[in-house]
Parts: sequence; C-alpha cells; structure tokens
Amino acid sequence: MIHVLITDDDPFIRESLQLIIGLDPEITVVGTCTNGNEALAFIQNGTQVDVVLMDIRMPLCDGVQGTKQIKEAYPEIAILILTTFDDDAYIIQALRNGASGYLLKNISPDHIIQGVKTVKQGNLLIHPDIAKKLTSFIQVSPSKTDAPAHPFDGYGLTANEQTIIAKISDGLSNKEIAQELFLSEGTVKNYVTEILSKLNLRDRTQIAIFYLKKQRG
Repeated sequence: MIHVLITDDDPFIRESLQLIIGLDPEITVVGTCTNGNEALAFIQNGTQVDVVLMDIRMPLCDGVQGTKQIKEAYPEIAILILTTFDDDAYIIQALRNGASGYLLKNISPDHIIQGVKTVKQGNLLIHPDIAKKLTSFIQVSPSKTDAPAHPFDGYGLTANEQTIIAKISDGLSNKEIAQELFLSEGTVKNYVTEILSKLNLRDRTQIAIFYLKKQRG
C-alpha cells in the first residue's frame, strides 16, 4: 500500500485529489495539508507517508521550500510536484531540492495515479511538456550543464549529446547523468545509443577516450 499525503491550498483540489487517488486499491490518502510547513509537521507526527503530492504556489511555505524541508528530514519520502504552473525557475529548483517528479494538473486522473506509483518506485517522472522545456534549457544554456566549450564539428552531435559525452568522461553512470540533467534514465540511455552510432564507437569507454582526445586538440 502506498501512503500519500496531499498538500495544496485549494480545498477543491485537495478533495478532488483525495477522491481520485483513493479509488485505487494500491493507494491510501493518509491526510491533506494546505502548505509545506503543515506537510512537514504532519510527517513529524509519525504517520507513515511514502509520497507527498505537492502544489507549488502556497501561502506561508510553498512547494519548493516544502520539498527542501521534507527531503532534508525524510530523504526516503518521494515528492511529486503537481501544479498548474510551468515556470522554469520553479521546475529547476523543485527538482534540485529533491522532488521526484513534476506533473501539471491538466493530466488525467489515471496519469496522476500512475505518477504516484512511479515515484514510489524511485523513478524520476516529468510531464512531457516540462521535459521539452528542460531539454530547451540544456540546449540554450550548455555552460550550466558543464557542456564542452567547443562543439564537435563534423559529427552531427546535438548540444545534449555533447553534454552527455562530457558527463560520461567524468565517470558518471546513466543514473547519475539523469539526476544531474533532470532527465529519465531511459532518455539518457537513448542518448548514449545515438552517440555510439554517430561516432561509430563500441562502448562508453571509447566515448570517454574520444572526448579526452578532442579536448586535448
């Protein structure tokens, strides 16, 4: 059984989510709160919580700060951000604070339920519209993701692929790369496969060697 705590300042949203999620036999809603401070206090009272469904914009303590407080005290609890806002700053900061996923409220009830189950399993979940925004963020701001300073001309590598290559050369696993770039592990695997194909290489070690050779000129 997955124990879920709903945190949203809108009473209609709280009641709706409680009703929707409660219909799934594998999930039970253990409580509802109106802001991040209340959510932390609820957890501190000793009730088992596996997943927190967290709104972003709330009074007193918003979802970004609430995520930070809960993850610092209870790192084993997964936090799924559920909001109507798709602001870049909120997206990045919430994920940096330890959120396991970020969904928009316009998705279907089934997707919300599946999202709860996904983050409970330890997986990262990001709404497709937000994933596109994050991809754009990586592409237009390569310096923020430690991308190589100079493009690999002649190989047809995208900015994202160049970033992945740099991370591989640093010895990061697919899981670690996914966490740093706010991508799913499956997406990173797809990037690696594409990189190997474009460079006509056999494995990750050869990717790292390729990168180091190019950096040395």
